[in-house]
Amino acid sequence: MPKSKITVVGAGNVGATTAHIAACQQLGDIVLLDIVEGLPQGKALDMACASPIYGTGQHITGTINWADTADSDVVIITSGVPRKPGMSRDDLLTTNTKIVKSVCENVVKYSPNSTVIVVCNPLDAMVHVASKVTGFPPQRVMGMAGALDAARYTTFLAHEINVNVSDIQCVLMGGHGDDMVPLPRYTCVRGIPVSQFVSQDTLDAIVERARKGGIEVVNLMGTSAYYAPAAGAVKMAEAILKDQKAVFCCCAYCDTEFDAGGCFVGVPAILGANGVEKVIELDLNDTEKTAFKASLDHVKELVQVVEKFM
Repeated sequence: MPKSKITVVGAGNVGATTAHIAACQQLGDIVLLDIVEGLPQGKALDMACASPIYGTGQHITGTINWADTADSDVVIITSGVPRKPGMSRDDLLTTNTKIVKSVCENVVKYSPNSTVIVVCNPLDAMVHVASKVTGFPPQRVMGMAGALDAARYTTFLAHEINVNVSDIQCVLMGGHGDDMVPLPRYTCVRGIPVSQFVSQDTLDAIVERARKGGIEVVNLMGTSAYYAPAAGAVKMAEAILKDQKAVFCCCAYCDTEFDAGGCFVGVPAILGANGVEKVIELDLNDTEKTAFKASLDHVKELVQVVEKFM
């Protein structure tokens, strides 16, 4: 059986970490691509030299040549300008739209049957760009955001109530920004409602910290997070490559679902060999519907802006 092929576009912090995790997970042959000569080659060589220590034998290629990415099964787009202190995700709009557009033109040329996972910000708008430029079926284009946001929410909860992070299940919806919508009503610890473990005030504070988790990291180290985003992207790629039918919070195309009206936005979805195989439509209460609509409206505003640069 032939190995899967994963291309990671961008050899910066997020991209290199993504390639490294994918190699350690032995998901297939890895191609790390960047526009800076020497950067992807050097990082790929370093990762390859680590493989005997990890006991893995994945083939890792560093390149600036798109031809080396040909026939990839999954393309993970991490290239773009990272956030710095004082910046919102929206501040990256113009530059990253141009970058994602250029990347996706090459994805179409060299890997027309691939599934695309977008990681760069502003996430939901960049997924829209990727979908428009590639022309791929919408289930084969998605964004890694909910997996990261859910991980942050889970981490903060686990630390607060002193349980293993793997025991917490949660759902987040909406755009990848400060108006994302963590859903405490759909949060549990091994099936036990999270409200049994923390007060409402504490839970509200954790929800707010999850919304601001990205900028918390930026303010601490001066640039965007990369370990957790990379882990989220690889986990999504694994679900697709192994046809796991796994449930993820991710940025997926919604038409009638949640009355989204044809928009890429964060929702719970099932990922498998066909990409986003199903959006799971939850029965939201009025408060949750209002919060989701506000976040969705913000995503649509950004999409209108990016259309000017495409």
